[in-house]
Parts: sequence; structure tokens; C-alpha cells
Amino acid sequence: MRTRFAIVFAAALAASLPTALSAHFRLIEPASWLVENNLGDPQKAAPCGNPPAPRQAPGAAAPAPAPVLNVTNAVSKVMGGSMLHLKVQETIYHPGHYRVALAVNSRDELPPDPVTFERTTERGPYSVWAAIQSPPQIPVVADGLFQHYTRPAPPAGGANPEPVTYEADIQLPNINCTKCTLQVIQFMAEHAYNQPGGYSYHHCADLAITADASKPIDARWPAQK
Repeated sequence: MRTRFAIVFAAALAASLPTALSAHFRLIEPASWLVENNLGDPQKAAPCGNPPAPRQAPGAAAPAPAPVLNVTNAVSKVMGGSMLHLKVQETIYHPGHYRVALAVNSRDELPPDPVTFERTTERGPYSVWAAIQSPPQIPVVADGLFQHYTRPAPPAGGANPEPVTYEADIQLPNINCTKCTLQVIQFMAEHAYNQPGGYSYHHCADLAITADASKPIDARWPAQK
């Protein structure tokens, strides 16, 4: 009797576990630094979606070639101390939210992905929630954007839901920088751990920020080197 109960319970638990679905999003505004396909790929690896260089095999005579990236060379010119329009399109739905960060001199200044709370399942760890900075702490400029936890209703006929577009205006610091990196990440709840990328997907845009001369320079941010 106990054995039968354990089997039934395990089956019910497995049925209740979330399905491992990969969310995807595209960075529409500002222009992405990489050419993205219709789903937004490449986007898994931190900090900016570019896949990491392959590891060199032991005893290999030469290092493995780095992945070829299709870079846009787009640099968006913006005014410091102003609002930057952010527009993303979630091409494949997944519950979660978004975070925006800014690096002045190097992408090494971008913060790690947010601290994530997990639960253990028979299929491995699944994300539950990620810490949201309120208020945001430099270099994060906005956090907890576009929180959504209800799957869009499918259109008539059973077709897949249309991609959802999210937009917001983000406050930029009043600084000068010829090529800053704006990072936009999507945290995914109810998701298995991705390798690489963890529980987040990543996109970046290059910005050229010119400080507004009528406003004081924001000294909290690092000076451009």
C-alpha cells in the first residue's frame, strides 16, 4: 500500500512540475550591438548574449577558434540626464521580469545576474524568483520592469500567441561616455538552469552619451578613462 501511494504521489508531483521552456526576447530600442534573428538569438550567455569562446582541448596545438559574431556596429547617440526609450519584444513567453544596467568603461563593470531563489524538483533546480533592486544600485539603472506571470491567451484556431512588446523610458545619468554598454536582461521564473546563461537571457546596446551642460555631472558614476 505504501509503495502504491509513493508511486501515485511521485506521478502527481512530476505532472505538477513546470515544463522547461526557453523564453526569448529581442532588443528593439536602442539598437542591439549584435544582429539578432527573429527570436532574438544569440542571447543566452552573459553579459551580452555573445557565446563564450570554446575551451581548448587538453594537448591541442592551437586554441579553438572563437565564435564568429555578426556585429551591427550601431552606436546610439543620447543625451545624459535624459530619458532613454527602451523597447523589447518577448518572442517566446515566459514568466519573469527585466533589468537594465549601464557600464561606462568596460563590460566588466556590468553586474552579475541577480541573486535567484530556486526550488529543487525531480528534474533538477527551477527558478522561483530573482532579487529586485529597489531603488536600483549603480550600475543598475532599472529593475523589476515588465513583471508578467500570466500566459497570453492563444488566438482563435490554436495558433501561438503573438509576441508581446514592452516599452518604458529609462533615466540616464548625466555623464559623458563615447561608448557605454547598456545591458538588458530577462529573468525567467519557473525555468531550468541554462548553460550558459543561468536563469537570464542577455542583450546589449552601445551608447554614446553626451552630458547635458545645463545639469551637474552625476559623480556617482565612474569617470570615463
